[in-house]
Amino acid sequence: MAPYGVMNNTARFKLLSTLLLAVLLLGCNGDADTAMPAPTSRQVSTITIHRQKVTLTRELSGRTTPFRIAEIRPRISGLIQRRLFTEGSDVKEGEILYLIDPAPFQAEYNNALAGLKQAQAQLQSVGSKAERYEKLLEAKTVSQQDYDDAASALNELNARIRSLQASLEVARINLGYTKITAPIPGRIGKSSVTDGAIVTAYQNTALTSIQQLDPIYVDVPQSTTELLRIRNGVGKGKFKSNSQHPAVQLILEDDALYPHEGRLQFSDVTVDQTTGTVTLRAIFPNPDKTLLPGMFVKAVLQEGVDEQALLIPQQGVSRDHRGEPFAMVVDEGSKAQRRPLVLGRAIGDKWLVISGLAPGDRVIVEGLQRLQPGTEVTASPFDSPKDPPADAQPRKSRPGEE
Repeated sequence: MAPYGVMNNTARFKLLSTLLLAVLLLGCNGDADTAMPAPTSRQVSTITIHRQKVTLTRELSGRTTPFRIAEIRPRISGLIQRRLFTEGSDVKEGEILYLIDPAPFQAEYNNALAGLKQAQAQLQSVGSKAERYEKLLEAKTVSQQDYDDAASALNELNARIRSLQASLEVARINLGYTKITAPIPGRIGKSSVTDGAIVTAYQNTALTSIQQLDPIYVDVPQSTTELLRIRNGVGKGKFKSNSQHPAVQLILEDDALYPHEGRLQFSDVTVDQTTGTVTLRAIFPNPDKTLLPGMFVKAVLQEGVDEQALLIPQQGVSRDHRGEPFAMVVDEGSKAQRRPLVLGRAIGDKWLVISGLAPGDRVIVEGLQRLQPGTEVTASPFDSPKDPPADAQPRKSRPGEE
């Protein structure tokens, strides 16, 4: 009979062997139950790219400028008798602004008028004498010298009359200048003089100024790089120019859209060497005087119309580690493929695609997380609200407004 210790070890070995066999059997069954399932395709949502007509715009910052500015200065020297306008009010063309004391100018006018009448009274007598001497000269009853003296006196008197008429006209003009009137309609500023002030003709300091605010200009600088890009785009047929004077919309300082549409009037022909820009000038109606000179505004200019534009939702564009844009598309074999993109400007919530996509491509916009090229996908159309026309026009209300 075997010792107790030996039998105990034998039993213990048999027990361990049985347990090991059970573990192995359980492991095999577990591997069969937890085997990897057959690969399934990823669910993604796509949109199909189509060409569409897009109005291209550019938003530029600028400032308002009065349509016309008139600095008011006296044309004669004298004493300001009265100021006849209210500072900051609107004045009409021809409205009297200041009244210079007319007394000395009225006296000059009266003196010139009297001298003219006196000379005109002498004209009949001198003229009759010249006519008589002409007839007597033919009859040989007066000498040639006497006739020449009479004719010379008549010519001298006529010249004097013309001089006096000119002096009378000058006196009349100076008398009219005692009423300083508005040369243009507009809003008048503060006055630099008060009643009783002495002014001189064409002095350096203006008495006041008038600014015509309706219509009003908006001057915006545009870089020459952008200007050349637009011209090249039109020249190569990438997009069409709207018109010679395209429409312009305005965004105010409070981010509100100005209700009146303007027109681009001209582009300056000189480049600012310090900034590398040219000035574009647009003209806007301003009936309510909402726009004041010097206001900071943003002008939305229409550059042209791209009738073959490709747009892609911004959520369908990803960036690699270098910041280069790309999109994932579904190919004919229902597999995801990566397409590098060249993008233009943002238009609303979309990107304008320069290259990388073609009409008919199905771009993945949902289900992009950890999606690798070559992955089999099941594509369904992206369910989104109907998009407004992609014309890049500013909305009637800014973000956050009704």
